[in-house]
Amino acid sequence: MAKVRDDIAPVLAEILRDGMTIAVGGFGLCGIPTDLIKVVREVGVKDLTIVSNNLGIDGKGLGLLLENNQISKVLASYVGENKLFMQQYIDGQLDVEFVPQGTLAERLRAGGSGIPGFYTKTGVGTIVADGKPTAEFDGETYVLERGIVADVALVHAHTADFDGNLVYRRTARNFNPLAAMAGKVTFAEAEQLVGHGGIDPDAIHTPGVYVHHVVRAVSPTDIEQRTVRPRAAVLQEV
Repeated sequence: MAKVRDDIAPVLAEILRDGMTIAVGGFGLCGIPTDLIKVVREVGVKDLTIVSNNLGIDGKGLGLLLENNQISKVLASYVGENKLFMQQYIDGQLDVEFVPQGTLAERLRAGGSGIPGFYTKTGVGTIVADGKPTAEFDGETYVLERGIVADVALVHAHTADFDGNLVYRRTARNFNPLAAMAGKVTFAEAEQLVGHGGIDPDAIHTPGVYVHHVVRAVSPTDIEQRTVRPRAAVLQEV
């Protein structure tokens, strides 16, 4: 059955509830599901736990949900460029669990793979390991990290087909495949939609078994930090 929706807002709105855990793909503003985040803002659900590498920047991406006071807890790797995120954390308005970046990726992958937990050396001897079980393997101490299973996952892809298979573009892949795996219900927005068989099976990054609903992305891509070389320098190199 085709998973593509002409209007995904009512489908997502029907599933969203206060207090949900939502996994969101992206890194800064790269590969974020802008349209889907806007739907969450419009629905207005509160007390959300957001699992994402970071919360974008002020006024864009997940920063929209912060401004609307919809987030109560965040599992992320860093505060990044979002001043409101940092201020709410400092003021104690936001419960933040800092997770090492590789550990966050593996926790999402584990949750999506049905693995309840795993041991890692990352964070041992730091506050990251406080209150967590540890074990010794081959004379080394490891900390137990739990897999993450989100109620809903929101991701952005470059191409999707009617079966929900996804392909990401270069660095915009980042946390998207992992978030897609971790969601009980996964929503994907894609820049391009193709029919059944429109994606080479060897090129698929996220199999459609993980994706429940797909919509065409319409919001323009935002660039967080534009870096270019002077034209003269480019010509000299040529």
